[in-house]
Amino acid sequence: MALPVAFFGVFFAWPVASIVERGLRPDGTWRFGRIGETLSRPDILDVLGFTLWQALASTGLTLLVALPGAYVFARFDFPGKSVLRAVVTVPFVLPTVLVGTAFLALVGRGGLTDELWGLRLDTSVWAILLAHVFFNYAVVVRTVGGLWSQLDPRQEEAARVLGASRWTAWRTVTLPALVPAVSAAALMVFLFTFTSFGVVQILGGTTYSTLEAEIYRQTARLLDLPTAAVLTLVQFAAVGAILAVHARTVRRRETALRLVPPERTARRPRGAGQWALLGGVLLSVALLILLPLGVLVERSFAGPHGYGLGYYRALGSLDESGTFLVPPLEAIGNSLRYAVAATGIAVLIGGLAAAALTRRAGRLVRGFDALLMLPLGVSAVTVGFGFLITLDEPPFDLRASWILVPLAQALVGVPFVVRTMLPVLRAVDERLREAAAVLGASPWRAWREVDLPMVRRALLIAAGFAFAVSLGEFGATVFIARPDSPTLPVAVARLLGRPGELNYGQAMALSTILMVVCAVSLLLLERLRTDRTTGEF
Repeated sequence: MALPVAFFGVFFAWPVASIVERGLRPDGTWRFGRIGETLSRPDILDVLGFTLWQALASTGLTLLVALPGAYVFARFDFPGKSVLRAVVTVPFVLPTVLVGTAFLALVGRGGLTDELWGLRLDTSVWAILLAHVFFNYAVVVRTVGGLWSQLDPRQEEAARVLGASRWTAWRTVTLPALVPAVSAAALMVFLFTFTSFGVVQILGGTTYSTLEAEIYRQTARLLDLPTAAVLTLVQFAAVGAILAVHARTVRRRETALRLVPPERTARRPRGAGQWALLGGVLLSVALLILLPLGVLVERSFAGPHGYGLGYYRALGSLDESGTFLVPPLEAIGNSLRYAVAATGIAVLIGGLAAAALTRRAGRLVRGFDALLMLPLGVSAVTVGFGFLITLDEPPFDLRASWILVPLAQALVGVPFVVRTMLPVLRAVDERLREAAAVLGASPWRAWREVDLPMVRRALLIAAGFAFAVSLGEFGATVFIARPDSPTLPVAVARLLGRPGELNYGQAMALSTILMVVCAVSLLLLERLRTDRTTGEF
């Protein structure tokens, strides 16, 4: 636990605490009265209200659209099911900046809806809500559908035999069993939308702002650290409560049900109603997921003089305004280098943390487990700005070092590594380690000979997730990436922030490249999935 604790202490707790301290104790005296002053401001109350409202609306709309898809993936067997499952998962590993860009190409200025019907949604809240559904569709399908596929259908059939109607049997037998999974999915969607930044930054503009976007505005543009510190504390408290409720829901799901293998529950659709449901889900996937991505790709080739590679070629040259100190195309190499370094750090820290969590140490280990999840509940903007004001003196003077970006990205990747490796490590029979020790193996050799062969594939999957997450991290990177070394998400955001058709087309082209890189990472993950062999993923 020593190295992970030190890592989180230096690169997470210290920067966040420094932001709060500078905001609430500017002259050496704590000014907690600023909390009340900030929370009583009408503009801040509007931001808090909109953040809560859009998170609740996004969660409800996501459940409404995705639950039929969860049922189809759980209960139906049809050609191309595995490919479609990978397709609906693609948006979740895409950077939020790219998600916002895709919907901007669909419903924004000059987008598909603008050209066909003169309808622009980028000036309304509907663009934000639809983008959140696009991003979180896979959360519901994976969480609810994964459990639904393992519920024994004979229980519902027995209720039908005893005289219950189809609706009554589903409501009294299946729905109570699904409630924990639906609650867990709803809480995760709420968490992701409550801390939304990239989507709101691109689609919300100056009209709409969430808590995360407001923290960025207060720190980067207004340099109002007291307000940013208060908003960080509010976000931290709210997300902490959400994670606590989520943990309880997950425990209920794990202990309350008896499950059967998924292959025993899926069958081909029967009757016109089930075929119509399958067709409706496929249509919703096409309109909600494939269409935004397809429009983004189409816009990247549609130049002012017809289709071609003009926008892609322009990525290799400097712009006249001097906004980019290097050609935007170099952001690809920067992102890949940063992501590889961040993946190595995340796998090292997360692997050690997962190994520590397999040992029984009571409250200490449970507290350590909670610590690992905190980066998902604290503003990445706060972490990035905290890096700038803390890591500026020896022995941690890293502001001029390239390693600063991978360190920030690794903070987000570590939780994914831990959650991927932990179930496999806990499944290793302790008697195997004991037998190796009896035969004279050192602890290191026992781990190498016993644990590593079993956890190798999970380790590769964890590395893939850490790579994908690092590749798309935007909130912290936008603060600490050097102007001459932008990442792909940062370069896309810069291009979208500038007027002109050329800048817009280059943003579409760069986003398409980013989407392809993320999709390839996801396909590699699908090849390494272990659910067919061990069932833990």
